[in-house]
Amino acid sequence: MDLDVFVSAHRAEWDRLDALLRRQRRLTGPEADELVVLYQRTATHLSLIQSSAPDPQLTGRLTQLVARARSAVTGTRRASWRDATRFLTHGFPAAVYRSRHWWVPTALLSVALAAVIGWWIGTHPEVQSSIAAPSELRDLTRPGGEYETYYSSHPAASFAAQVWTNNAQAAAMCLVLGAFLCLPVIWILFQNMLNLGVGIGLMSSADRLDTFLGLVLPHGLLELTAVFVAAGTGLRLGWTLIDPGPRTRRTAMAEEGRAALGMAIGLALVLLISGAIEGFVTPSGLPTWARISIGIAAELAFLAYVYVLGGRAAREGETGDIEEHERSATVPTAA
Repeated sequence: MDLDVFVSAHRAEWDRLDALLRRQRRLTGPEADELVVLYQRTATHLSLIQSSAPDPQLTGRLTQLVARARSAVTGTRRASWRDATRFLTHGFPAAVYRSRHWWVPTALLSVALAAVIGWWIGTHPEVQSSIAAPSELRDLTRPGGEYETYYSSHPAASFAAQVWTNNAQAAAMCLVLGAFLCLPVIWILFQNMLNLGVGIGLMSSADRLDTFLGLVLPHGLLELTAVFVAAGTGLRLGWTLIDPGPRTRRTAMAEEGRAALGMAIGLALVLLISGAIEGFVTPSGLPTWARISIGIAAELAFLAYVYVLGGRAAREGETGDIEEHERSATVPTAA
């Protein structure tokens, strides 16, 4: 492409579009139609310049012009309670439901790994001795030891806030780092399962596995599910980079990335609930069966939310992405 010739041929259209955008008065019907046509043509010109003869100065000018024109054509839109309600009843559960083929296997494999690690540590004293000195292991596992007092070592509200912050960060890292070919997500997930497996192994070796599970299950069911959802979604995002399917890689990553961002917000709310359970229910004086029942109820409620509301929304075409009219317009490929 001869850039100088191209600019000379289309400069008048760009100037006319700029003039229409600067109008202080309301545009007439013909002027509005003209603005739409010029916006579409200028978007095409920008695409051609970027692909054939990139010029930083000209690209910057046309990018700003197209952005202003798109804002004028589509109008501005503010988030509302309707958007929040739709996100919680359609977008988020549908996105989790669509990712179930990733996070359900992730959950099963992860729990199996934690169980194997726990069995290995619990049945091999030499492995236990490599973790810590015998006196330190006794301090961890004895009645009233660190495994038990951990959940009541701080005021419930501050402890719940701290737990929520840490878990939300871990979930966000799984979602974001999935784009790096899945490897960071696998590492984060392994670290979480290793910590869980060590606790299972050490407490089982002290014949106190029931106590450990009574402390972990009330909040751990929902908390780990949220982590598994985040990890599975991160793995899916990483695989999309490898195999985008029928979509272009850029389009696929944009769509899945926006859905993952929405899931990060939704999972933060889920982890807020599990953090509240961990801060107020786990260290409470309730009987073990009551605490575990609360955890099971929270887990079943979340699964019903995903499979009932999310399944219905997904079958209606909801993907968890932003609505179609808010996505970037597809740029024509011919001038």
